[in-house]
Amino acid sequence: MEAYRVEKRVVKNGVLQLNALPFQEGDLVEVIVLGRKGKVSKSTSSPLRGKVIEYIDPTGPVAQDDWELLQ
Repeated sequence: MEAYRVEKRVVKNGVLQLNALPFQEGDLVEVIVLGRKGKVSKSTSSPLRGKVIEYIDPTGPVAQDDWELLQ
């Protein structure tokens, strides 16, 4: 099962709107709504949350040239 998490605020009359979901038209999805207790504040502990991240070469070697310095 593929999961997609998003935090939204409920507006007038209990309406909750979700846009641009990563599913195709006609896909069957399960919707579970969990309430958050307390005030939700923006935290600086996760500054990249919600930002687009691109990995150019995620399986490439890291610091390959540094190994020669240690020998």
